[in-house]
Amino acid sequence: MHSQTMESTVEAILAPGKGILAADESFPTIEKRFKALDIPATEETRGAYREMLFTAPDLNEFISGVILFDETLRAKTRDGTPIPEYLNRQGIIPGIKVDKGTSPLPNFENEKMTLGLDGLRERLAEYRALGARFTKWRVTFSISDSTPSPTCIETNAHSLALFAALCQEAGLVPIVEPEILMEGDHSIGRTEEVALHVLKNVFDQLAAHRVVLEHILLKPAMITPGSKCPDQSRLEIIAATTRRCLRRTVPAAVPGIVFLSGGQSDELATQRLAAICHASNVPWRISFSFGRALQTGALQTWKGSAENIITAQNALRQSAKNNSEAILGKVS
Repeated sequence: MHSQTMESTVEAILAPGKGILAADESFPTIEKRFKALDIPATEETRGAYREMLFTAPDLNEFISGVILFDETLRAKTRDGTPIPEYLNRQGIIPGIKVDKGTSPLPNFENEKMTLGLDGLRERLAEYRALGARFTKWRVTFSISDSTPSPTCIETNAHSLALFAALCQEAGLVPIVEPEILMEGDHSIGRTEEVALHVLKNVFDQLAAHRVVLEHILLKPAMITPGSKCPDQSRLEIIAATTRRCLRRTVPAAVPGIVFLSGGQSDELATQRLAAICHASNVPWRISFSFGRALQTGALQTWKGSAENIITAQNALRQSAKNNSEAILGKVS
């Protein structure tokens, strides 16, 4: 029933040279980032910040979709235009984060599960009515000598599959995000080992729940060493390892892979993205779905002041352009 709608949404998101702006930070996350710059985290300042991002001139040259937070999907610009409507007018597709964050996995120390399945079918219907056309659900895995456990992998893969099935039932394209966290001193080989297990389980569960792979997007982390690993691999090694891992686990039916930045600096995330896209020889279209790696410069420039809006928007647009050039092979 919704196949053509979801197919057109996927095609629009994966338009050549364009990626996704992830602006779906929860209240605690955005408060932490604002606090670092002495910006009060109120409904007014959150709204002003996100409006500054979305109204950046010509952002649609490089951004095809925006992931919103519940508050933002319901918000309006200063002239009274609903945010989803404003984005649509710019040729940018509105999406929505639908998970409710992570919580400790019972009986498994230092492991997390993602909440939000209760009432999800009803929330999806409401989000669609509000203008959302795609969704995102994030699960996380920490790497240590004993983690992630098989139970953690299976629990989170199952929640991703249920989420994706419910989204497709509602005519919304699901972005499946199994994030392997960078924290730790593990090697790139250990990251790849974990990623292979995680992605295999995710796609097994998606198949078990009859999710149409042609109507999803995958949002993985790049395969990198842990952030505290003394051997931070060269760009070409990260690129080759990432492509190999994905070729071994991600079916060709998946139309696109939109990488997360995962706390990397904006410059490093762009460099690694470019290396992955260079002569990639893979069956999927590759793009980006960056949060901090797109927003950092804009937020640090804006600092909560209306006087800084134009320069902050210029910073955002430049960051988006840099990543557009990376996926088009214009950055080496």
